[in-house]
Amino acid sequence: MENQEGMEMLHQLMELVREKNIFRWDKKKIEVKLIATILYYAGISLRKTSKFLKDFEKFSHEAVRQWYHKLAQLFTNSKRYRRCIAIDETKIRIGDKWHYIWAAIDIETWEILGIMITEWRTSIDVIRFVRGFLPYCENKPLIKIDRAPWYRWALKRMGLKYEHETFGERNAIEGWFNILKARLKRFWKRFPSNASKESVEKWLTAFVVIYNLEVRIS
Repeated sequence: MENQEGMEMLHQLMELVREKNIFRWDKKKIEVKLIATILYYAGISLRKTSKFLKDFEKFSHEAVRQWYHKLAQLFTNSKRYRRCIAIDETKIRIGDKWHYIWAAIDIETWEILGIMITEWRTSIDVIRFVRGFLPYCENKPLIKIDRAPWYRWALKRMGLKYEHETFGERNAIEGWFNILKARLKRFWKRFPSNASKESVEKWLTAFVVIYNLEVRIS
């Protein structure tokens, strides 16, 4: 991340945080909190982040974790015409149990429009997931999917057009999952055993908040 883009991201995060007032009870400087969350997003550990910024403010690694999770409250997207959205899911481990991350990406902007975690992959999960990001679409976009059976029935039932695709425009969602998986390697490919599904969803949503800001200014 270049310095200019980093400063622009910090500025936009500052505006969002002040608008939502998510740090209103904490006396630490908002700028320091947001720099800490950006460093953590980039892959620096919670402990190293707190040590790196100790000359500016003293805070614990747990404080960084809490600040980062609060960014999940900033997740939103504008409602606009969207020609095509690619959706997919991938497996992750939370403790000793497998779960699935669902993600939807606008293939024109590379913005993530939806994120969800489930224990199974069913057509009902697809319906719930798609209903979560459709409010950000003025139209009914074309949905790019792989050949997994749980997509077809659900999308037909919702009256949405879809296309099977292995490469091409679906590369957008594959590319994003590669970015996510590279970051998750910091957890040794799984979240800690004491993590809950809810806390992982917050972590992922906060990750998407900063990622979306990054692609908007790049």
